[in-house]
Amino acid sequence: MKRFPRLCCLLLCLVLFVTLLASCTPEESEPVGDPEAEAPAPFKIGIVTGTVSQGEDEYRAGEQMKQRYGDRVIHVTYPDNFMAEQETTISQIAGLASDPDVKIIAICQAVPGTAAAIDKIRQTRDDIIIVAVSPHEDPAMMDKKADLALDVNNLARGAAIVRLANAMGATKLLHYSFPRHMSMELLAKRREQMEQECERLGMEFIFVTAPDPTGPDGIPGAQKFILEDVPRQVEQHGKDIAVFSTNCGMQEPLITAALETGAIFPEQCCPSPTHGYPGALGLDVSGIAGDMPKIVAAIEEKIVEKDGAGRFATWPVPINMALLRGGIELAILALEGKAELTNMDDLAEVLEKETGVPVELQRYSEDGNLFLALVGSVVFGMNQ
Repeated sequence: MKRFPRLCCLLLCLVLFVTLLASCTPEESEPVGDPEAEAPAPFKIGIVTGTVSQGEDEYRAGEQMKQRYGDRVIHVTYPDNFMAEQETTISQIAGLASDPDVKIIAICQAVPGTAAAIDKIRQTRDDIIIVAVSPHEDPAMMDKKADLALDVNNLARGAAIVRLANAMGATKLLHYSFPRHMSMELLAKRREQMEQECERLGMEFIFVTAPDPTGPDGIPGAQKFILEDVPRQVEQHGKDIAVFSTNCGMQEPLITAALETGAIFPEQCCPSPTHGYPGALGLDVSGIAGDMPKIVAAIEEKIVEKDGAGRFATWPVPINMALLRGGIELAILALEGKAELTNMDDLAEVLEKETGVPVELQRYSEDGNLFLALVGSVVFGMNQ
């Protein structure tokens, strides 16, 4: 009878041990958390670019982001004649904000109407990051209006283009533009710097007013003018004249005419190996799309073949493409809390990842959101 209490005690301990063991098994344990619930919800990205006619690089960059992020990207275009159809441009940009899942809107080039579209979006949405690349409107305004604005450093390019042209053998610089572009602050200041640098180096600066591609004759009329005028200018001033234009649609005919007449072409308005060169050279780069070193090598081969060695140049990367892609990537990182939208170091890191080369950045103002980018040049055939 004395053993009974001891046996009961042993049985009770056994029951407690089994109960405790069962409570610790994985099948019965409560989940720590739902990983899917903690992951950030996917958001959409709206991209607005020109058409292939107005700026192929920007359009292709929009396509590249569509390939990168699939259905999360909504890519629309503004009209070629955007000056006369600003309401359409505003509607295209602001319309993207009607989708509540859109958290980023990037515009390249940020043509007139962009500022009004931003104001319209802000009436109902303050949760969208707006990225404006190559703004056409007042830079001081866009510096504050866009959450992030990016452009080529035209303040530094004016003197740099003239020095490059001079090093390539130019004694004169011919600058094509029109009143609309010359009313844009950064382009006007770049022209002033070009004139000053030409004077310093003993070069003649020549300004020619070309038709505005948004005018009545459109892009074809502007291109026809370039093809006809460059030969006249070379006949008058000689082959050691460098030609430059402020308009994207004029780059292909300008390269074509420079090659045919023996003139010098230091750089495009928006420097890029793919801007104007493939079309002017009859070069199909679709098989090496995105591989800039191969594209540069292919262009160089054609330039040398056509006796243009040392007289044609560009930047080694398509800068507007890189600015659009980089601006979107930085906005994504900012939404995810992994970067600061207007931190210059974060921006430089993203842009150098997109370009594969060092990018020199400068703020337009001390506390603004507009950043200006500069990249070195490559002169085709210099080592031939």
